[in-house]
This record gives sequence, structure tokens and C-alpha cells, in this order.
Amino acid sequence: MTARFDIAALGELLIDFTDRGLSDAGMRLFEQNPGGAPANMLAAAARLGERTAFIGKVGDDMHGRFLRDTLTAAGIDVTGLVLSPDVFTTLAFVALDDRGERHFSFARKPGADTCLRSDELPAPLLSSARVLHVGSLSLTDEPARSATFAAVEAAKRAGAVISYDPNYRAALWPDEAAAAAQMRSMVPYADVMKLSDEETLLLTGAAEPEEAAHRLLAQGVSCVAVTLGERGALVAVAGGMQTVPAFASDPVDTTGAGDGFWGGFLHRMLTLDKRPAALTVADAADCARWGNATAALCITRRGGIPAMPALGDVQALLLR
Repeated sequence: MTARFDIAALGELLIDFTDRGLSDAGMRLFEQNPGGAPANMLAAAARLGERTAFIGKVGDDMHGRFLRDTLTAAGIDVTGLVLSPDVFTTLAFVALDDRGERHFSFARKPGADTCLRSDELPAPLLSSARVLHVGSLSLTDEPARSATFAAVEAAKRAGAVISYDPNYRAALWPDEAAAAAQMRSMVPYADVMKLSDEETLLLTGAAEPEEAAHRLLAQGVSCVAVTLGERGALVAVAGGMQTVPAFASDPVDTTGAGDGFWGGFLHRMLTLDKRPAALTVADAADCARWGNATAALCITRRGGIPAMPALGDVQALLLR
């Protein structure tokens, strides 16, 4: 069967209300930005030319309809997006410090993204995507947790590559032990995986990126990328590992940086037309260079989805 989509992603789609300074009265202002890690990643991949589709749930409210229209405008298929009148679209309030780093407060008790059911999954989409990407925020609560595993199992049976980004948000878990247990439960399904250097200990029990990557490879993940912030990214496959330096950038807002990295990485992996198990160290490093370039451009603009760069801009940066 010919793939209908290059990348489908399941997970949270929400509003990032991002710190935008103070009003004339001295009150904090927040700017409405579309976000959610899986959606951000798809936006990056779509801007680079991939055929993308989103699976998830939002409220049938002003925010949910805005998010649906935003995905459509970004070239992301929304046939797998459920608009529900029974729950409210998830909101995240994002404060930025002087370095552009983020601090989160969520309105999600429950949020629509946690309420996706297995019977709402789009079977034709899952059976025709080259890659299915998931995160860990859909593992925090039922019924979305069961729906996530059902989607992964269906896509894997159909031959899709399973991509996983843990994307730890402490405020959304009852405690660290619960987060570690649920986040680790997806690792055995993953073919290719991204995590940050701040998540290595939680996901593997090893703080050092190199040892964490070794442990994930030993669990069956074929290709691991550990993002290292300003230092770039470490990539690891069965044939070895390599650190790929970041591109110099002047950050305005780091929202979506990791998602942009992963969109660029998966785009290059699909362009190489290799399964994760067939990637050499040089291949993985090539993918990470694309990811680093995408992230470097993303953080020069505000927001997540709106900040993702065009293919020509990424190519130009790669040639510098």
C-alpha cells in the first residue's frame, strides 16, 4: 500500500499563552499561540515538505476551532482531529525568563487532549503512515493512554516506524516515579527516539547522555537522539555515536525548539529512505544536522507552530 502520509502524530494540541510583557496598567499580558509538541513537530515537518496528519482531541470551543484552522493552514491533515463539545481545549500558560527559557502552568483537569478514546482513532490513517510519532503527555491519563498504545500497535502492525519523544512536564504527573514508569513503558515500541539531556536520568536511570543512549539501544530502540541545548545533539545507533554541534542562534523564544529539531530529523530520515535500524552513524548525524538547523531558526521567532522555518531557509543555513 502506498503511504498516504509521511508522518502522523498523536498527542496534545493546545494553546500556549506565552508571556508578552506588561500592559499599561502593569498587568502581565499573554499571547495566544497554537502549540503542543506533536503538532509543533508536524508543523516543522510540513514546512520541510512532508505529508503530515494529526490525531488528537480538542474542545468544540473557540480555542479548538482556532487550533483546527491553524493546523489546516500549516498543511497538516486534520481528519483525525476530534472536536468534542464535552471537554475544554487544553491551555498552557508559558512564562519566559530573560534567556527565553520556559516555565509552564497548565489548565488540564481534564483537558480535551487526555480524553481521546481508542474508538475515535482513524484506522485508515494509522495503516497508511510511514511514521507514527507519539509523546508522553498522552500517557498521563485515561482514556488517552490506552488510545496511544492502541494507535502504536496498529501502526506498527502496518509497518510504520514508531517515533517517540518523552517530553517530560513535571506539572502534569502526580510524582516523578509515576512519570518514569509511564514514560518508560513506551520505549519498547519505539524505533527512533528523541529525548533531552534533562530527561536521560528519568528515562534510563543514567544521567550521562552516552550511557543513556546505550541503555535505550539495548532496549531495542534503533536510533536515539539526545538534544544537548546549545551544544547540539548526540546521536546513537548500533554502529556507534556522535555529537553534532548546534548552529549559532540568537534565541527569542525556545518554545518548540526540540519539536523543530525532531521535525527536521525525521524529514531527513525519510529523505534518506532508510529504516532506523539501517541508519549509519553518518546518516544519524546528517539527520541531526537538519534537526539542529531547524531548531536554530525556530527559536529566533515567537511561538511554536508559527515559528517553524521553511525548507529553503533550513537549506541555506546548512550551506553556511
